[in-house]
Amino acid sequence: MSGVMKRMGMIFRAKANKALDRAEDPRETLDYSYQKQLELLQKVRRGVADVATSRKRLELQLNQLQGQSAKLQDQGRKALALGREDLAREALSRRAALQQQVTDLETQHQTLQGEEEKLTLAAQRLQAKVDAFRTKKETIKATYTAAQAQTRIGEAFSGISEEMGDVGMAIQRAEDKTAQLQARAGALDELMASGALDDPSGMAKDDLAAELDRISGGSDVELELQRMKAELAGGTPQQAIESGQKQEQPRPNLDK
Repeated sequence: MSGVMKRMGMIFRAKANKALDRAEDPRETLDYSYQKQLELLQKVRRGVADVATSRKRLELQLNQLQGQSAKLQDQGRKALALGREDLAREALSRRAALQQQVTDLETQHQTLQGEEEKLTLAAQRLQAKVDAFRTKKETIKATYTAAQAQTRIGEAFSGISEEMGDVGMAIQRAEDKTAQLQARAGALDELMASGALDDPSGMAKDDLAAELDRISGGSDVELELQRMKAELAGGTPQQAIESGQKQEQPRPNLDK
């Protein structure tokens, strides 16, 4: 039972993979991958923008603290000039506390500036990869589209070739049937001319008519022959015909 279930699972996965392969369009897959890369690039850019914003905020705080520190130093100097050492000491104490905050903020500022530089470099590299992928994607899509068009044209020509083969076979059959009909018609004409078959139209000739036609044809040949002889002998065709007719008249029988 376990072997049967494994086999059924393998068959199901194979058929599902085949169905997915037929349904998958590489161009759509490439566009989807490109869209995901753009989203990742956008996240990196937002990260760079956030770090830059934090860095800018720290710079504003630093400028403010440095301004306060400079003010306290100026106040301490004035208090000491007026003989108020106590006030001068207090001003310098406050300035020292502010200076510690300035130092901490400067450290954070340097850290953020380093992170910003790293993220900016990563965004630039990612942008270059995305641009290269976009170029490659468009090239692959164009090649795939061209190959798909060539395949469809080839399939169309293949279908046309098959149809032309069927047409050629039909033409050959028609020619064969035409030749058979022509041969049959010729054979029937010969049989009807020889009298082996009766002509239902009544146009067939009997033996007497055929003999008369033969004699008539023979007479025409003899007359033409006499004309030619007369022309060669220098006579007229009419004399040759008359002499030929006289020669053909039968001699009287003297024995009677």
